[in-house]
Amino acid sequence: MAGIYWLISKVMLFWHTVWDSILPDHRVLSTNWQWVLAIVFLVITVRVVLFPIFVKQIKSQRAMQAIQPKMKELQEKHKGDRETLQKEVMKLYQEEKVNPLMGCLPMFLQIPVFIGLLHVLRHLRPNTSDTQMELYGWTKAEFLSAVDARLFDAPIVAKFSSSAADLITINANSTTVKIVAAFLVALMITTTYLTQRQMIKKTGWNTDPQQRMIQKFMLYGIPFFTLTSGWYFPIGVIIYWVTNNAITLAQQYWVLHKYPPPASATSSTTPFKGGTAKVAESKPSGLGALFARAREEAAAQQRTNGKSPAKAAGTKAAGAKATGTDAPADGGQSRAPKPGAKPINPKKGGAAKRQSG
Repeated sequence: MAGIYWLISKVMLFWHTVWDSILPDHRVLSTNWQWVLAIVFLVITVRVVLFPIFVKQIKSQRAMQAIQPKMKELQEKHKGDRETLQKEVMKLYQEEKVNPLMGCLPMFLQIPVFIGLLHVLRHLRPNTSDTQMELYGWTKAEFLSAVDARLFDAPIVAKFSSSAADLITINANSTTVKIVAAFLVALMITTTYLTQRQMIKKTGWNTDPQQRMIQKFMLYGIPFFTLTSGWYFPIGVIIYWVTNNAITLAQQYWVLHKYPPPASATSSTTPFKGGTAKVAESKPSGLGALFARAREEAAAQQRTNGKSPAKAAGTKAAGAKATGTDAPADGGQSRAPKPGAKPINPKKGGAAKRQSG
């Protein structure tokens, strides 16, 4: 890991030199912006290097969405046979040249950078020998400058859990450090959650159980990890994490709006209200279809009964006119037999008319 520590240090020192030549030498708002911006541009440098891999990640996600119909068929076909289903799914991945782990690759590649920055910032301590100060390409002046660097009067090497003795050695106020660190940890948790929520809100839950498990871990597990471990991270590391999340949010927003996932590949469920994933319409079958038809007929009958007599008569007259028959003005009631009258045989009535004719 010494090579990674050396590389992280060199990138930080390069950007510190750049911003030190541009910004004033004194603190502004109790902040040494040269060192804060050095960490921010360390993130930007890493993201530029990893951008081609990020593009591959998006393509892999699109490919995973495209094979969802085939995945669903396999799940229905091998329902209850987990071993066969896993074999068929792996075969499908090979045929379609899809790698489900590609979606997590950019995050995995950033882990060494994160560990390297964590080690470098923990290495920045005031009571250090000259030999130790010059590790990883640092000079003594740069080392001491970084130890004294602050964000709103909280040293970037301090952390929420720093002891009172540690804070005394770097001349820091415990309350200030805890307020700044807590605010940054809250930002870290929020941006971590929003990064995953943004993606799932656009594409919906994956129908593959393994992929859905990964989605849930990324959505809830990673923010929980930041909550429990953020108190032990130096402020400089939290600045790195928050900046990385902000860039990811902006990058994902641009990609998802410029290259939206196809509607046919969108998952059928979305966990968020107002999500863009379309819910597939399902038609009732069996008893559900009978009940639905009965409800429709009852509703139609109610609508018919709710009409006024004039409208009903007009409707009947229009129907009679359409069939070529005349409708009586009284709505057809004049042809009904009177109470107590003898029923008329239509055949006899017709014969009598023919004889009289």
